[in-house]
Amino acid sequence: MVIAFAYPPLPSERGVPLLSQNRQFQWFSRPTYIFPVVPATAATMAKKAGHDAVWLDGIAEEWTPEEFERRLADAKPDVVVVETKTPVVKRHWKWIEVFKCTPEGAHAKVVLVGDHVTALPDESMGACPVDYILTGGDWDFLLMNLVRSGFDSAQFEPGIWYREDGEVKNTGRFKLDHDLNDAPWIDRDLCHWKLYAVKNGNFRRTPGTYIMSGRDCWHAKCTFCSWTTLYPTYRTRDPIDVVNEIEDLVNRYGVKEIMDDSGSLPVGSWLTTFCNEIIRRGLPKRVRIDCNMRFGRLTFDDYKLMRKAGFRLVLFGVESANQETLDRFCKALKLEDIEKGAAWATKAGLDVHLTFMFGHAWEGPKEIANTVALARKLLANGHASTLQCTMTIPYPGTPLFRELDANDGLTTRDWDEYDMRRAITKTPLVSEDEIKCAVREVYRGFLQPRAILHRLLTTRNLFDFGFYYRGIRSLLGHLLDFRKA
Repeated sequence: MVIAFAYPPLPSERGVPLLSQNRQFQWFSRPTYIFPVVPATAATMAKKAGHDAVWLDGIAEEWTPEEFERRLADAKPDVVVVETKTPVVKRHWKWIEVFKCTPEGAHAKVVLVGDHVTALPDESMGACPVDYILTGGDWDFLLMNLVRSGFDSAQFEPGIWYREDGEVKNTGRFKLDHDLNDAPWIDRDLCHWKLYAVKNGNFRRTPGTYIMSGRDCWHAKCTFCSWTTLYPTYRTRDPIDVVNEIEDLVNRYGVKEIMDDSGSLPVGSWLTTFCNEIIRRGLPKRVRIDCNMRFGRLTFDDYKLMRKAGFRLVLFGVESANQETLDRFCKALKLEDIEKGAAWATKAGLDVHLTFMFGHAWEGPKEIANTVALARKLLANGHASTLQCTMTIPYPGTPLFRELDANDGLTTRDWDEYDMRRAITKTPLVSEDEIKCAVREVYRGFLQPRAILHRLLTTRNLFDFGFYYRGIRSLLGHLLDFRKA
């Protein structure tokens, strides 16, 4: 069976879609590509099961739609798997409709996956002639169940939507009961890993790549996070197996930096075992590790151990400098934890990346100014090496979406507009241009004399200068991304 893992090109005047395995969709003025770990795992599973897996990322390949369609037709797929997200789901509906009218599309079964179709599977079943929707985050396992069963619905696991006898049917809510240790290491060559090895703002050293030690976040309560739709429960891989994979990536592919894309890296005994094993094998001399983390959980000694184990970059979600907002988002985070944790991580020798969100329904000019001031302060103090700002997007399936939708708090339900280029949340206390102005003010914080001085004083080698050059280009791109409407 030929199974194509496809990202159709989505040409737009808005920019390049940051789609694959991304929690917060954006159109970027400067292309950025994230290695999609779960789709790549699915492709590897398919190959190991004896199927012909074909990787067709028309976005990262920068193909024209015509080139993508030609390659897809040449593959003669029996199954086409498409990952979608809210801001592009309507484009994917249209693409499926057109594809199904082609000779190869009439033969192939189309499968949709992702957080949007997990939240609203019936919507997509009614909006386009898709054959199957795999809900939840373990859709790599569900895909194997689908093909192993020979598409016999009697053998389907929970979480699958399908058509049968002219009706839309499903097997109920998905279950996250798969053992992640049963998933194979990704076949990087099959999934064209080099497409994602350089054009990524996280990597200071290249080539870089992604892994996932857990699915997805051990907190899993933030009301705005679309991936809580996919992973309401948290599971981890064996830490020694993760170290084995990292060592293989270094030896086989010459990888210099690895991003662990778990929503939050496992902590406690898992992290201690992982770090000590990395140190024992001498890997910190050969590779740097980046990860997502949460403030308020690790001690200064934990950060020091991570630095000794070769960790370079730690990403934290801050979202707001206002305690009311943190509480409403169920962040389980105190304001004092932010500055203390950022200072500890920096003192331990780690680069700190922070994310902020603007455009919350209940925040006014004062609250926005608080967040701008905190972000700029952390940059000036050297307690944030990099940061990212986004506009609040209430994705379907999240508690935030349900809350705003029930209280007439959304400006639109046109999914095309959920791309961070405009305010989706009604903000009666501030205008959209004021929100975008705040975002630009944060990004200009990189140009503060103290922030520039800190960067110069912490420059270590030529890798740093290359990273700063890419960072300047990204900064200019972000200022364009959030220009006035």
